[in-house]
Formats: sequence, structure tokens, C-alpha cells
Amino acid sequence: MRETWVVGAASNRFGKMTESAREAAARVALEALDRAGVEPRQVGYTFVSNAFGLAEHQGHVGPLINTALGIPDVPSCTIESACSSSSAGLHEAFVHVAGGFADVALVVGAEKLSHLDTLTATSYFATGADYAYETRNGATFPGLYATLANAYQHRFQIPAEAFGSVAVKNHANAALNPHAHFQKPITLDTYLRSPVIASPLRLYDCCPFSDGAAAVVVAAKEAVPSPSAEPLVIRASARAGSIVDMHDRPDLLGLPATRAAAEKAFRQAKLAPSQIDFLEVHDCFTIAELLALEDLGFYPRGTAGRATLEGETARDGRRPVNPSGGLKAKGHPVSATGAGQVVEVFEQMNGLAGRRAVARAETALTHNVGATGGSCSVHIFSRR
Repeated sequence: MRETWVVGAASNRFGKMTESAREAAARVALEALDRAGVEPRQVGYTFVSNAFGLAEHQGHVGPLINTALGIPDVPSCTIESACSSSSAGLHEAFVHVAGGFADVALVVGAEKLSHLDTLTATSYFATGADYAYETRNGATFPGLYATLANAYQHRFQIPAEAFGSVAVKNHANAALNPHAHFQKPITLDTYLRSPVIASPLRLYDCCPFSDGAAAVVVAAKEAVPSPSAEPLVIRASARAGSIVDMHDRPDLLGLPATRAAAEKAFRQAKLAPSQIDFLEVHDCFTIAELLALEDLGFYPRGTAGRATLEGETARDGRRPVNPSGGLKAKGHPVSATGAGQVVEVFEQMNGLAGRRAVARAETALTHNVGATGGSCSVHIFSRR
């Protein structure tokens, strides 16, 4: 396999877009290519994620984006893996480039739902769960993650402040991120006074619906001899799946797909968790961040909440987690989320992170989950 790099990445501000998803996708793709110093004509394959494109009455969006880039003859493929769609696209780009099927590949994720009413938007999100056994019987994603939170809280007796500390940290980070949906810090008191959405989860435990677009340029080392930016070496690209329905799982104290993908990724990279300088993890709800830290192997089961309360995962802590603000505060435009995590790593390692910069960032891990863990992607990056 060839050494494979991320040579460019770009994102718009997550939140509410006035333009369509395809327009935003084309624009950030051009920005990512420009950052990489790569011409569109050098792209050999495009992987596009737009899970809820039919919300804009538009499927088959890949050729439309390629046409906007001036490369209509380049093959494209739509990748759907719920909330982990664009990280699944990144995996496919890695496989194509590392395997020699393309020298340069473009990954684009975009989503727009803000033009829909809340009930309709929620119904689109709910298609990521099992409609017949979960959604149709009233299980929403806040309810499903509240089930995980209840099991975790019951088993480990952690206080509400442990969940709240995740929200406070991520809002503080997002306040320094121009790409973030929410750019206002919150206090623990604000968190504790917020309304309950699905007990024990409160309003500030939950990520927002966001519009957004992000793009990543993947290239073989020899294809870009003089990169315009500091490339990220893709040390590992791993995916795994697990049982979708919670009622069929052997336990509710973690996500098996995360554990399996992490094991593969660390084995590929020949690294241990202790060698990772910072992480971008899938925190659609605060409980999801705590489970991720434990499933990935950074903390023993039941201890991530205490570590967060003590500041270990703060931007200036021993193990910075979600310096972007995470899904919780940066936002969650479903198909753009995974690519957006890579944008954060790219900006951190290229001196573009400003006041949210992580000191001495040489290695990073991204973790992106589909729905409640039916699919998961883990990527590890390092400087050259």
C-alpha cells in the first residue's frame, strides 16, 4: 500500500445555510483543493455523502458537484452510513489511493435540513435507526442515547455534573471556532438549569441539527511532491459495525463498533492510545463522548466522566478532546460531520486553529459513529 496523505481540507460554518447542499459542497471542495495546491483535473475519484439529499429533492449529487468543479467525466460514488457517512467516504478514498486505483481522491460531505420543520427533520434523522422495531415504536435518538446514559449512570453512579462538564468544555472550544454552529460558552449552572429532553439528558446534552459542508483531499505521497500545506499522513483507516437495535445488544455500557474499529486502527498505525495527542470524537450527546473515550481505550470503563470533570480532556489538559467543539457545539450536519473532524485535524496541524490550537499536536484520532453505533469509522493521522 502506498503512503497516503490528506493534503487539503476545508469547511463552511456549520449552522443554517442559505445555499443548497450541492452549492456548499462544491464551494468547500474548491477551497480544499486550493489549500492542497491540487487542480480539480488531478482528481481521479470523488466520494460524496449527502444522506438526506432527498430533503432537497436531489439524489445522485456526485456528478453535479463534479460538474461544478469542471470535471464531469470523473467517476463519483455516493456513500451513506448515517452520521458516519463522510468518514466512510474517507475510508473509501484511502483504499483507492493507497491501493493505487487513484492518485488523488476527493471526499465531500454536505447536508441541509434547516428549511424543514422540526418534525420532518426529526423523521429524516430517525431513518438511521431500525424503523420497524425502534422508530415506529417511539424511540428517538435522544431517547436511545438516554437509554445508554441511564445504564451508564446506574452502573457507575456518576453525577449529572460529569455529563455537564462535557457540554461546558465543548461549548468553550466552539466559542473559539469560526466554523462552529454555537459560539457562546455556557456554565455548569446553565447546563443544570436547562430542561430535560429525555431523562437524564438535558437540552445541553444534545447536539443541534445543523446544515454544513466539508471536503477532504486525499493523495498518494508521490502524486503531490510539493504540497502547499503540511499534509496529514493517514496512519490508519478502520471501520466496523455492530447490532443496530439496543434490545439485541449484550450490554449498554459502550458501542461494540467503536471498540472493534479502534482495535483495527491502533493495530494498523502501530500506535497506542497514549501516543495520540488529541481526539475528535462523536459526541452527538454528552454520554457519547464518555463512551467513546472508554471504547477507544483512553480510559477504563466508568472513569471518563471523572477525568472530564477534573479537566483532563480540556483543550489545555493532558488529553484534549474535541478542540473544535465537537458535534455538541460545533454542530452536526450529518454527512459533513466526519469530514469536518478531519478539517479540524488539518487546521490544528497547519497552524490554522487560532486560539483553539492544541500544543504539540503531532498525532490525532477521529472517531465517527453512525446512529447508535451500527457503524463506526476511526482514523489516525500524524505529521510527516
